[in-house]
Amino acid sequence: MKIKYALLWWLALPGALSAQDSLGARSARKLIVISGAAYTASLVALGSLWYSEAQRQPFTFFNDWPEWKQVDKAGHFFTAFHLSAGTSQAMQQHHVKPSGARLYGAIAGFLMLLPIEVLDGFSANYGASLPDLGANLAGSAFYYAQASLWNEVRIEPKFSFQRTAYPGLRPDHTLGSGLLSEMLKDYNGQTYWLSVNLNKFITFPAWLNLAVGYGATGMVYGRDPQNQAAGFRALRQLYIGPDIDLSHIKSRSKVIQATLRIINLVKLPAPALEFSSGKGKWHWLKF
Repeated sequence: MKIKYALLWWLALPGALSAQDSLGARSARKLIVISGAAYTASLVALGSLWYSEAQRQPFTFFNDWPEWKQVDKAGHFFTAFHLSAGTSQAMQQHHVKPSGARLYGAIAGFLMLLPIEVLDGFSANYGASLPDLGANLAGSAFYYAQASLWNEVRIEPKFSFQRTAYPGLRPDHTLGSGLLSEMLKDYNGQTYWLSVNLNKFITFPAWLNLAVGYGATGMVYGRDPQNQAAGFRALRQLYIGPDIDLSHIKSRSKVIQATLRIINLVKLPAPALEFSSGKGKWHWLKF
């Protein structure tokens, strides 16, 4: 999934910058320079890795809403949320007022993903997607709404992945080839969660969250008629189960804190109840 490339370089930035002494305005300018350079580099890398072999076309839109049971849209939501949250956190660490940091962070999270849709619009393999733009906007807005209402994030989008047999059924590598590639491209193995910190609403252990997840399976092709013609049945999957909130682990080490922040974006394996096709299924460990 190409949009995750835009998130990879950004995840550790707030923690890494907080490890150095604050220098006020000079440090804020440094943040802008480092962020701009890293983002430019990520777009160049994305263009090379994803679009180098794609034929160009005049800019056009493409409706991909019916594809992949909208699991890819959940990925856009996840990425936009964390780009917004990371930007806001980095700005606050450099003495930008919380109200301004929340707003500028949400705007920046959306704008950082906009060039990817522009690149798609000129690629004959894709086309710009209004549903993708809507999911990006929703993710940024979800961060901004929580930060404005509660001055903190209480419902955190998370990601988990488990390898499936489906990539081997597409020799063109549409679903990836190898662990990292499959993690980005195989929507059958991706699950996106909303992890709710119940302790912020009721008396509950602070480290134990309740997570609701969404995924799908049986998708060798993007659209249902294609899968049905090939003998596959694509199904949506809903999950509910406990989640561990690593943000409650405190350390004096900025490196450890930054590492925990990155790991906390992943829904750790735990028991979960799955609902699919009107039936329930218990998983002792859901990845």
